[in-house]
Amino acid sequence: MRRLRAQVASFDRPARLLMVNQFAINLGFYMLMPYLADHLAHGLGLAAWAVGLVLGVRNFSQQGMFLVGGTLADRYGCKPMILTGCALRSVAFGLLAVASSLPALVAASALTGLAGALFNPAVRAYLAADAGEERRVAAFAAFNVFYQAGILVGPLAGLALLAWDFSAVCALAALIFGALAVLQARALPPRPPAGRGTEPAWKAVAADWRTVAANRPFVLFAAAMSGSYVLAFQVYLALPLHARALFGRQAGPVTAVVFAASALAALAGQLKLTAWAQRTLSGPQAVSWGLAVMGAAFLPLLPPAYGAPAGVGALTGCAVLLAWGGALLYPFEMDTVVRLSGDRLVATYYGAYNTASGVVVSLGNLAVGALFDTGVRWLPWAVLAATGLGCAGLVARLHRAGHLRERPVAVPG
Repeated sequence: MRRLRAQVASFDRPARLLMVNQFAINLGFYMLMPYLADHLAHGLGLAAWAVGLVLGVRNFSQQGMFLVGGTLADRYGCKPMILTGCALRSVAFGLLAVASSLPALVAASALTGLAGALFNPAVRAYLAADAGEERRVAAFAAFNVFYQAGILVGPLAGLALLAWDFSAVCALAALIFGALAVLQARALPPRPPAGRGTEPAWKAVAADWRTVAANRPFVLFAAAMSGSYVLAFQVYLALPLHARALFGRQAGPVTAVVFAASALAALAGQLKLTAWAQRTLSGPQAVSWGLAVMGAAFLPLLPPAYGAPAGVGALTGCAVLLAWGGALLYPFEMDTVVRLSGDRLVATYYGAYNTASGVVVSLGNLAVGALFDTGVRWLPWAVLAATGLGCAGLVARLHRAGHLRERPVAVPG
């Protein structure tokens, strides 16, 4: 804890504010979202297809709009997008507190996703610029500690409030985002965007998007890294499915232990792993090692688990290794995106990166579900392990070929 306090204190006020902001964002989000499906199905009595629609709209509106949110941040400034995103999410969660009809729920879900698409690329671009080239990795390492802390505390806070009412969870989450908007409006210094010239906005945006699409090293890196997001998501998909298969109706507490172990491992290991990697590895090497660890995380699940201790141990070991692998690569991954952007259109690059990873996660989850449906117990874990190791090999190959070095980015005419 002393190391975290010292590291956070070494940054300027805007960076410190964005770190606390991310904790509060995840606190508000995760106190509500893990319990939304149950509220829709049992609290409001919606059919399963309607529950899927509401949740799918949120995911689609966020992942599909990341690129737009990043573009808006580059054109109009990061601070306006951060404030707008927080305010929109406050409205969305307030609407979820009172909505009972499907159209209102879909609208609230869409606003929730749009809000995330607005503030996520803007926060990361602002933090990267404020920390500077020399301290970006350290800034993103500390940022991820706050990020994971919100994931850990949020569900616990939501669970405590559920004893009262789901509307109370929504109301408090809305209040948190509203307070964030007010706090950052007052305390976050503006960071004006670079001059945009006199050409029409649609032409400028099209040129920006062509610049991103033409940046071959960035596209290759995004493709190689997409597997990491599929692997990380399995804490919410494959591991709960496996827990259910092993423990039946008793899977709930086991899944809670797995979630807690994942968050605690990331919190405890982030700064130590980053410091070690900065001493011993280059950025691309740290990313490759992190991907390899994430792939290896699924190896303990390959042998059949006999008995409760072995099953819980394998699930927990997988979650911990996934968290450590993600913690190892994350700061260097974020730094690499900035380097490949040539320090230009950073929010747009982050938006494009998140949109691409979101699409791959959706397709990857369909594939993982299909692998479970085959009934071959070892197959999903073998494929997931191979995915991590394969992505690690791709990043290492890009590094050896010189694609991950910072370079000027050509702007297509």
